[in-house]
Amino acid sequence: MRVLAAGDRFVLPGLLAGALEAELGGAAEVRRLELPWPDVPFGPVAEVDEASGDEDTMIGALAGMAACVTQMAPVTAKVLDNAPGLRLVAVARGGPVNVDLDAATARGVRVCYAPGRNATATAEYTVGLMLAVLRRIPETHAALAGRREWGGRYYAYEAAGLELEGTPVGLVGGGAVGGRVARILAGFGADVQIYDPYLPDAGAASLDDLLRRSRVVSLHARLTPENRGMIGARELALMPPGSVLVNCARGPLVDEDALCDALESGRLMGAGLDTFAVEPPPAGSRLFGLPGVVMTPHLGGASRAVAERAARIVAAEVGRLHRGEPLAHCLNPA
Repeated sequence: MRVLAAGDRFVLPGLLAGALEAELGGAAEVRRLELPWPDVPFGPVAEVDEASGDEDTMIGALAGMAACVTQMAPVTAKVLDNAPGLRLVAVARGGPVNVDLDAATARGVRVCYAPGRNATATAEYTVGLMLAVLRRIPETHAALAGRREWGGRYYAYEAAGLELEGTPVGLVGGGAVGGRVARILAGFGADVQIYDPYLPDAGAASLDDLLRRSRVVSLHARLTPENRGMIGARELALMPPGSVLVNCARGPLVDEDALCDALESGRLMGAGLDTFAVEPPPAGSRLFGLPGVVMTPHLGGASRAVAERAARIVAAEVGRLHRGEPLAHCLNPA
């Protein structure tokens, strides 16, 4: 079976090839291709979003291939039209936004993805952001390492940080990531409550109730047309004074202007943000320089274990195809 391992600088071609060899042994002939992400930002390619590389390179690399495992390669209608032997595209991420799913379905090409590949990494990163904001770790590091200030003022009561133990923490979303965050926080002794309309037993009566009682609110919802901007001025006003908002989910869940207003006024103690309404944030964003804000460049799901796990997930799908077994994570099985 001939397989294209179209990796990048995160999910390396070698990781994909190694996982395929472990899954198929000598039954696979693997061709490697390295795409330029993240050294070159991803973007739209023809009709697909968040892709790296170009159609002509993919057409050449897919010649004679029965399957393709990738994270970022553009699999457009043009690419598919020029890959008549292709039977499977397995995408090593939580959603195949780099694949024209309708075009693949029309041509009988199965499309799989890697659900849950980065749930653990994102959950751990979320708790790290909470601690960074609550204990003012980046702020005090900058004072000491950058300005050589010992920062004794942070021992003052009003400047001292907060603990997680005993602190009411509200999680908006209790799925793969939110559930893991809840388990980690239980180890800290936090008082955790979850709001998730898709989990009737999550425990919170309503989002408003959760906001009113939570000193820390962390977002773990998928972005939908219905919840875009779900945390706005009204919702932030419900949070207790001195609260913290953490977002490792999707930036557009939050009205950033309303968040900046709450931070500038001092109503919120701080925010930990790994995702933004526009990525990267524009140079004039009000978020830059606001006190109590910890910003990271959408790294919550980036760990070596994620890349390795994603490679194993997609290689397993190729193995199932080779053995004639049902695919585990196929979006167009019919």
